[in-house]
Parts: sequence; C-alpha cells; structure tokens
Amino acid sequence: MTRDPIALDITGGRLYQQADELRAAGPAVRVEMPSRLTAWSVTRGDVARTLLTHPHVSKDARRSWPGYRPFAIPWLAAWVDVVSMFTSDGADHKRLKDLVGRAFTPRRIEAMRPAVEAIVTDLLDAMAAAGPGRTTDLRAAFSYAIPTRVICNLFGVPDDQRPRMLDVIDAVLDTSVSEHRAGEIRNELFSVMHTLIATKRSAPGDDMTSVLLAAHLEDGDRLSEEELVSTLILMIGAGSETAVSLIDHAVVELLGHPGQLAAALADPGRWDDVIEETLRKHPPIMHLPLRYATADIDLGEGVTIRGGDLILVGFGAHGRDGTVNADPDRFDIDRGDRQHLAFGHGVHYCLGAPLARLEARVALPALFSRFPELRLATGADALRRQPSFIGNGYPRLPVVLTPAPDTGTGTGTGTGRGPAG
Repeated sequence: MTRDPIALDITGGRLYQQADELRAAGPAVRVEMPSRLTAWSVTRGDVARTLLTHPHVSKDARRSWPGYRPFAIPWLAAWVDVVSMFTSDGADHKRLKDLVGRAFTPRRIEAMRPAVEAIVTDLLDAMAAAGPGRTTDLRAAFSYAIPTRVICNLFGVPDDQRPRMLDVIDAVLDTSVSEHRAGEIRNELFSVMHTLIATKRSAPGDDMTSVLLAAHLEDGDRLSEEELVSTLILMIGAGSETAVSLIDHAVVELLGHPGQLAAALADPGRWDDVIEETLRKHPPIMHLPLRYATADIDLGEGVTIRGGDLILVGFGAHGRDGTVNADPDRFDIDRGDRQHLAFGHGVHYCLGAPLARLEARVALPALFSRFPELRLATGADALRRQPSFIGNGYPRLPVVLTPAPDTGTGTGTGTGRGPAG
C-alpha cells in the first residue's frame, strides 16, 4: 500500500524535527512541496551520499523530468528553471563551472582576505556607535552585510542596484508565499539580473559579470544569454546567503557555550572547528530542490525510486544524522571525525564554500574581540526561523553589544550565555 506524501513544513519552524521524522520513516519518503509537487525526501546520511554521486540521478530537469514545463511552477524558477552549472550534468556542467571557477581558486579566495577584513572592520566600527544596552540586529548590521558586500563587489553590482537585488534574493528562499507572490518574485529576480547585464554592457568593469558577459559576446556557444542570466542568479544568490546563516548560528551557539568561545579566543586555530561544527549542526541549506531519477533505484526496505521521480536531498540532514555524527544535537568543537554535507558532495560541490568559510573565519573572531560582552537580547529558543524548508537562518538576530551602565556584566538580559559546554 502506497502511503500518502507527507506535507513538508514550509515555515521553517520544524526544520530539524521534521528531518528526524523523515529519516526514521525510511531511506526515502514521499513528501509534498508547495504547488502540490511530490518528491522523494532523502534525509539519511548514507543514502544522501549515495544518491549525490549515483549514475542514475540527474540535475537537469530539461532532460530528466518527464513532462517538465519551464517556469510552470513559479517558486522553482531559481532552483530548476535556470540553466547554469547548478542544473546541468556532464559536459555542460563542466563548461559552465569552468567559466566561473577562475574566480574561486584557493589563491584568489585567499587574496580576498584583506577586502573581507576591511568590510568587517567597517561594519564593527559602525556597530560600535550603538549606545550601551541598546539592541542591535546582528544579521542586518553585520552577518548579512559581509557576504553581500563581498559578492556584490566581486560581480560589480552598482550600489544603487544592490537593495532591490538583495531583497528579491532573500525572497526566493521564502517557501511560505502564495503562488501569485512566487510568480512576482520570479519575475523580479530575472529583472534585476537583466538590469545588471544592461549596465555592464554599457560600462564594463573589472568584475565577474563583465568577464561572463565578454565570454558570451565572444562565443555565444560557450555561454548563452540564458546561461549568463542563470549563472548570475546562482552565484550572487548563493554567495549572499550561505555565510549569513553560518555566522549567525555560530554566534548563537558560542554565546550558549562560553567555554567553547573561550577556547576559540585563546587559540585562533580553533575557529575552524567552530565553523565546521556550526555547518554540521546548523547547515545553511536543509533541503535543496531538485534531482531526478533517470532509472529505477532500489534503496531497500521496500523503497524504490522510479525513473522520472523527483528527489529532494536533505543536505543539512546528513550532519544531524546520529549514525553519521554521534549525539548530533550537541554542539561540540572538540568533536572527532565530524562529517557534514553543508556544501554538497560530488561534482556539484559548492564552488563558493572556501569564500563562505573565509568570511566566517574573519568575522567571528573580530566580532567577539571587539564586543567581548556581546549577548543575545532574547533567549535562543525565542529566535524566529526564516520561513523556508530550503534555507536555515534567522530573519533577525537581536543582540546587545555592550551592557547598559547600570546592569554590569553579570546581570541584565543574560539570556545569551549558557553552560560552558
């Protein structure tokens, strides 16, 4: 008997709990996404790793999703309807990845460190102007501003185009919106990218958008107009979101584990452990649409994914699987043999992963060094999650940077400090 699909929680409020429930239900479980779209959810770590490199699993809807109609489902536009390395297989994937890969080599990423440090310092200076005891939204003032400035600088997004572009990129992750609103977001997303391209056509610069545009103009067979737009959506979108969640979640965990914060402050090498443990426990992306079975795949336990079926891999569920990492709900920078798929696995491993790590590696020690008495303005349990089954972040992260003069350091809200685990 075929069980009815389980409705995915589109609000983000049960992101971890539902992943655990789906994992317990089987190696793959049919779920219903927005627009009544059904896919196989994969939240077991071993199954996810297997399918991410399986020869019968594709990323290309145009070739592997029977009955696929481009742009028929508005909320899927940025995940499925684009034509980029994210949605391509084989030679097309390699061609498109090679075009942008030159900007993300280890040498080029490390060369960006001074620019990231300058941005972090500038933001910390601005935050220091807040009076003692005042609440600051750390996401808006710091963690969001760092990667968005970096990626917009890299792709040459003019200052006057950034607010509109970043607002619509944020909106793409909201899976709770209506079908009508999803259509508006889709149209706006393509509009902002076309505006950027038009700007660079008339005034090219020393930036990645101009490089990609030149590749398109020189050889349209190498990079089509559709691929150009899609690549900008992918790179600017991914580059402006992942590190935000990483920095925010790391801050919350460290404030709840002052002993581990002290260890990182005492030994700068431990910040890498902070970053990897945060990626494991609080992955920036939980479920990433979509993949497609190109032939039947028998997963055992009576579960067979049929050719043409949709697959929704729970990247973030892997690191939270107790068979992969013992006691997965515990935050522990001393954890041995830590494993996660926060940046993917296989040929589609995230090209920008080193940049996100660099941004967090610069931001976190600088933040806690500048504001050693930083604390949450509310209890960690009261923080609201972004409305999404895809992204995993906070819309706001209220903190108090320095205590009010009459509270001292041991009183006041105090809600951001926990046991010294």
